[in-house]
Amino acid sequence: MNIRLWLRNGFERVERVFDAAFSPAHNPMHHLGALGWFFYWIVIVSGIYLYIFFDTGITQAFASVEYLTHEQWYVGGVMRSLHRYASDALVVVALVHLVREWAKDRYRGKRWLAWITGIPMLWFIYALGISGYWLVWDELAQYIAIGTTEWLDTLGIFGEPIARNFLDQETLTNRFFTLMVFVHILVPLLLLFVMWLHIQRNARPDVNPPRALAAGTLVMLVVLSLVTPAVSHPAADLDRIVATVNPDWFYLPVYPLLDHVPGLALWAALGIGTLLLLVFPWLPPARKQAMAVVSLANCNGCARCHADCPFNAIEMKPRSDGLAYDSEAVVDPDLCVACGICVGACPTATPHRRAGKLIPGIDLPEAPIANLRLQVLEAGARLTGPGRIIVFGCGHGPLSSALDSASVAGIRVPCSGALPPAFIDFVITRGHADGVVIAGCREGDCHHRLGVEWTQARIAARRDPYLRARVPRERLRTMWLGSSGGHELEQALSVFREHLNTLGPYERQTDREAV
Repeated sequence: MNIRLWLRNGFERVERVFDAAFSPAHNPMHHLGALGWFFYWIVIVSGIYLYIFFDTGITQAFASVEYLTHEQWYVGGVMRSLHRYASDALVVVALVHLVREWAKDRYRGKRWLAWITGIPMLWFIYALGISGYWLVWDELAQYIAIGTTEWLDTLGIFGEPIARNFLDQETLTNRFFTLMVFVHILVPLLLLFVMWLHIQRNARPDVNPPRALAAGTLVMLVVLSLVTPAVSHPAADLDRIVATVNPDWFYLPVYPLLDHVPGLALWAALGIGTLLLLVFPWLPPARKQAMAVVSLANCNGCARCHADCPFNAIEMKPRSDGLAYDSEAVVDPDLCVACGICVGACPTATPHRRAGKLIPGIDLPEAPIANLRLQVLEAGARLTGPGRIIVFGCGHGPLSSALDSASVAGIRVPCSGALPPAFIDFVITRGHADGVVIAGCREGDCHHRLGVEWTQARIAARRDPYLRARVPRERLRTMWLGSSGGHELEQALSVFREHLNTLGPYERQTDREAV
């Protein structure tokens, strides 16, 4: 059983439901990273408000939190609950985001940095949540404090057992709360730094969810805070043994295990698990793909490839060949994932050339534009009957060779964004097929981040290079179905073929241009 495939298909089924409920643009599964940032800022803002009223001290800490919860419930109580629930939500979206990126194989190769920075982020998130529970200094905090210090003592790295600080009321001092406040302020700053590192290789990182999604999420959290406010356990008393607590299972699942599993065994399990996750991008490593190559003789320095690259892999630098252009594109081999979106953005990647070799300003050695043109010509030559369709299928979309038939031909491209719009024009206006389908990842979930978005913008003439107005849009379909949408693609192709039959063959407006 392929666990990754099972998870990937499971995520896509869930996302279809969410697409129907929220629309693809507002599907929370497509904005897990952005929601993580959103929850982080809610935690920070609510935490600053709580800190204004928080008083450090053995008895003062609990009393100040109780004041906020009960006497100032209309602001302080809501802020405390927002702080709690946004923290829980942060854990959920971080873990789901981690599993989802693994299932969709978006963590290996040149994308390793985002993965290995995501692992320490989890440690910081848990440290932030656990230290926050300590500050309340109720019975749950007492349970956590004793459990944590006894667990740390199993490492044997302290001069004397730190659990002795919690033997009874007399051994506890106010310095403990000062230390915990310092930790609770330092950890979010460290987390923010790692979050910044996490997105450094992404162009246009998704750090802000759509406004409607953000507003709806905030309203949901506020309503939850009013209906089920966060409250404390009874005040901590180290002279008494805590009998019953209601732990936050999002942050504290390990603590009940400490009563049944040796502390060192848990440390070993967490340590090995963390190391294993850190080396995941190389278990096994991704297949090395040849990076995009710039042909300076055909590059005019327009910078479209630079603007469209999802991974900041292309820089514009001063011209080095003496041609009368200001700049040239330079590809960073450490960042290029060979998605081909740069090729789709290149104005010289056109199949309409009538003389010379088809060599665009930037191209993929393993999937050159010249080969794509040849595939189109071969597919067009063998298609028969009315309703002929050429399907350009993203390498991570639903295209299958089983879809090939007398009237349908499938051509695979690395990403939907790697298809220059001129090829759509070429297929339809030159009569190589009656219609074109672009099949790819689900809308809002492009494997290469921006391929679907750029393709839609180019077709709508909102982004260069755009699809020319002469191309009849009724002969073009985009089908964002994901890798598990093969059956849906077959059905959609059948409907589209019938539509093309009613349109009849495309009639060219001019015969001046040769194929």
